[in-house]
Amino acid sequence: MVAGAKKREIKEAHKRKRIMKERFKQEESIASAMVIWINEILPNWEVMRSTRRVRELWWQGLPPSVRGKVWSLAVGNELNITPELYEIFLSRARERWKSFSETSSDSDVEGISVADREASLELIKLDISRTFPSLYIFQKGGPYHDVLHSILGAYTCYRPDVGYVQGMSFIAAVLILNLEEADAFIAFANLLNKPCQLAFFRVDHSMMLKYFATFEVFFEENLSKLFLHFKSYSLTPDIYLIDWIFTLYSKSLPLDLACRVWDVFCRDGEEFLFRTGLGILRLYEDILLQMDFIHIAQFLTKLPEDITSEKLFSCIAAIQMQNNTKKWTQVFASVTKDIKEGDKNSSPALKS
Repeated sequence: MVAGAKKREIKEAHKRKRIMKERFKQEESIASAMVIWINEILPNWEVMRSTRRVRELWWQGLPPSVRGKVWSLAVGNELNITPELYEIFLSRARERWKSFSETSSDSDVEGISVADREASLELIKLDISRTFPSLYIFQKGGPYHDVLHSILGAYTCYRPDVGYVQGMSFIAAVLILNLEEADAFIAFANLLNKPCQLAFFRVDHSMMLKYFATFEVFFEENLSKLFLHFKSYSLTPDIYLIDWIFTLYSKSLPLDLACRVWDVFCRDGEEFLFRTGLGILRLYEDILLQMDFIHIAQFLTKLPEDITSEKLFSCIAAIQMQNNTKKWTQVFASVTKDIKEGDKNSSPALKS
């Protein structure tokens, strides 16, 4: 009995030593990568960003100290938003919050009813309280509560055509954790202006259908057995993909892992969001094949908390984003053409 306890103690000590060794190795790797990013890549961004060496380093995950800067550069600022412009829209949001608390008029403002705007403001308040609740930093009284409220409020004034949609708070929160307030707003507005995000946040059903159909082409190509299993239950991508895409995986995955997904999403664009989805399905394929409709939907809505970066990225790397020599953008264009022509028999993804 004593010998057994001693054996377990030695085993635990070896395990702790191994974990510490791995952690030290990881910290060393991050430190050396940080030096490369700061001294070599960032000063020569346009020249180096697409080189093989940088892409490989990028895949391994960005050092937290340069993450925000790299995200900002990769997302870009096509909308030409300045910190001053952010302050203007933030002032408008504050005026609106003040006027709403002072009046209950049902008159229209800028073509959008007060009732709609109030609903949007209430939704922001409610969503902030549900954003990374375990961190306690975005809840009322937390250090980032007001910043998150400001960015979301300013955005609804900047883009009243989009307004506030559930899920946006998670995207804004991840940016706040990595960038200064004005820079976070600039990245947020530009990110939401990308075709995929705009389609989902505007709930553009026809565009969403094209994304789902393209996803299914690669789903069948990579995971044919699971694809048929889902088909047998008429389990469509919208059931699990919408939440993943709306929050860019920041609600579904552990925060550090979600940030690594964001790293490569900033490198590869929308295609990587769908590749990540296929990586998750590959990782849990054996489990999902044993489940029925209800259990699959529940499982994919709340993924296991012990999901690791190494396992997920290994599965993502195994996903081939090529279908009969066609890449994501070409398949998306073909699907769009098929839908336009109404020829729903020409693409396996569009068969009912």
